[in-house]
Amino acid sequence: MILPSVIFLITLVFVIWQPKGLQIGTTALIGAVMALVVGVVSFSDVLIVTNIVWDATLAFIGIIILSMILDEVGFFEWAAIKMAKLSGGNGRLMFVYVMLLGAFVAALFANDGAALILTPILLAKMKHLKMDKLAIFAFLMAGGFIGDSASNPLVISNLTNIVTANYFDIGFLEYAKNMFLPNLLSIIASIVVLFIYFRKSIPLHVNVDELPEAKSVIKNEGMFKLSWFFLVFLMIGYFVGDYYDLPISVFALGGALVFLAIATYFKAVKPMHVIKTAPWQVVWFSIGLYVIVYGLKNGGLTDSIAELLLSIKPMGEQTYIIATGFISAILSSVMNNMPTIMIMDIAIDKTGDVFLAYANILGSNLGPKMTPIGSLATLLWLHVLAKKGVKIGWGEYMKVGVVVTIPVLFIALIGL
Repeated sequence: MILPSVIFLITLVFVIWQPKGLQIGTTALIGAVMALVVGVVSFSDVLIVTNIVWDATLAFIGIIILSMILDEVGFFEWAAIKMAKLSGGNGRLMFVYVMLLGAFVAALFANDGAALILTPILLAKMKHLKMDKLAIFAFLMAGGFIGDSASNPLVISNLTNIVTANYFDIGFLEYAKNMFLPNLLSIIASIVVLFIYFRKSIPLHVNVDELPEAKSVIKNEGMFKLSWFFLVFLMIGYFVGDYYDLPISVFALGGALVFLAIATYFKAVKPMHVIKTAPWQVVWFSIGLYVIVYGLKNGGLTDSIAELLLSIKPMGEQTYIIATGFISAILSSVMNNMPTIMIMDIAIDKTGDVFLAYANILGSNLGPKMTPIGSLATLLWLHVLAKKGVKIGWGEYMKVGVVVTIPVLFIALIGL
């Protein structure tokens, strides 16, 4: 266990530190090559990892490309302004609507899409509305938190969901049915807990008349209208694909490429710009980190976790599920949820109790909100904010993250 643990820790340190602009995907790939060179993993292990994550990775690329096109059209900015106007200037209502919008974006465009696209839009609108620093911090933390806490309802809502659904062969409809109540409770609990925590920072009234009309930010009206129909057809496609047992990337990436072709035809986007600016580093990060994590599996970590889980089983099904979720949460918060999801999936497979896969997803999606390094979405969110001149310290973040995450995760697991 020592050598794979050292490689993993060094990689994670450089992912967080990013010296001289070293990007997270490059770091993860270097770590994976190191693991291969020293024999922590073999070429056959790399092939196994590739077989596990290829569909999830391609689907993720598709979801992000689709999000970027909609962003170019003005879809998300329109939604943010509509949300603000709908509040009627009531700051508390606006706070709730921000989280509902974040939940919608996370469900359909993944938590990373919410972090990359929605965050800068919300920040710009809050500055436009002349909110003070405490209010901006409250809204940003709420938007960032809901991006992960509401990324459970569909297989496509989080990269961790896709990996786990593929690993255990869970269908799109089966997954959605089992996660409906836990995700609903997670959203409700997130709104309630965050509202209570930030109640003194939320302005009672906001002058929404300062905002432009929602229609004015739409850059291509024809493409905007078509987007709604396309999203409906794409969702139908996911269920059709589930019926015929097709890889989810067929519709996620295939649909995104079709949408890109349509957007190009309508001159709504420049295709090469979309492809070049897509977050490819996220792809290299996930592949590289999964290879490194497989080295931890080879070192016996998954066997140890499986033994721990089985020791809890006699305490009853409810305790078994809740404990699994919190084990995933704790691991995610200290070692990132990308490696955690794979480690826990392999360990759960060894127990034979496949239903624990859902607890693993909830723990890996919510648990990482306790620390800034817990999820890729949070790292992206912090990076986006830093580029906009907003710096949130670790202590400042964790003071909110730990207090909010624990009750929300517990309620979601009770729902499961």
